[in-house]
Amino acid sequence: MKERTFKNPLLNPGADPWVYKDKNKYYFMCTRRKRLDLWRSKSLTGIPNGERKTIWTPPTEGINSDNIWAPEIHKANGKWYVYYTANDGKGGDKTRKIFVLENEAEDPFEGNWIEKGCINTEHPGLDGTIFEHKGKLYFVYAGYGYFPDYGSALYIAEMENPWTLSGSEILISKPEYDWEKQGGMAINEGPAMLKRNNRLFLVYSASATWSDDYSLGMLTASTDSDVLNSRSWLKSTAPVFTKSVKNKMFAPGHNSFVPSPDGTEDWIVYHAIPESQGGNELRMTCTQKFGWRSDGTPDFGIPLSSSTPIIVPSGE
Repeated sequence: MKERTFKNPLLNPGADPWVYKDKNKYYFMCTRRKRLDLWRSKSLTGIPNGERKTIWTPPTEGINSDNIWAPEIHKANGKWYVYYTANDGKGGDKTRKIFVLENEAEDPFEGNWIEKGCINTEHPGLDGTIFEHKGKLYFVYAGYGYFPDYGSALYIAEMENPWTLSGSEILISKPEYDWEKQGGMAINEGPAMLKRNNRLFLVYSASATWSDDYSLGMLTASTDSDVLNSRSWLKSTAPVFTKSVKNKMFAPGHNSFVPSPDGTEDWIVYHAIPESQGGNELRMTCTQKFGWRSDGTPDFGIPLSSSTPIIVPSGE
């Protein structure tokens, strides 16, 4: 029997892709700029043809009326939450905040999405994400500190509830290497958590998103460590996923992780640009399977060409 295959891109356009698997369904979101759309599918590769629903539209004016970016859907404490970046359309980076929507329904396509306001971060910022660790909820985002040598850095804080931070924010990564400073800006953004082998792998995007050299870096912490201690996080000295000139895939980044339908495979979902210096408007959603090295760290490989047939995730 011939194996079923697909080819990237999964969705085009499709910037800042986020996939969350719950039970036997995949939920997908990406940047739509003027609204929040949610996709639902029984398979990862079926997302483009799955159900789609606009779950929120912004007010005509105000602090979350424009530049609706990087939405993520999560389930926490038995409820659904969407985290998204927005601003007033006028103030630039200084007015960017991360906002939260809550839905108590079992199915996020049902029920009502209630606005919970913006996260009480110390800095303006974007790309908020959450993860659970040892029974506590944590928030990580890219904050603009207006430092002289870089644009944004990653901060972590414990959460009182899914829309409120408690305690201080801790700086855990700032641009230090040349590969984090490409495209005219020194950037750490788009954090996503991957847990395996008694370790926490916080994968993030580095450099300007329009640069060919936008890539993924990684912070690693032991599950026994204090995640609010910056020294718990060991930073990769080189990118863990970067462009492939041969495969004509540039600026791979802003990713999420998801298992195959049967749970036996790990897949990375990311956006990439199909031509050098193609710009933000050409960002498209791609996905591919990744493996694990003998030392217990993830091996993401290189971005696959849009002409490469990829065997569908196990269980589809």
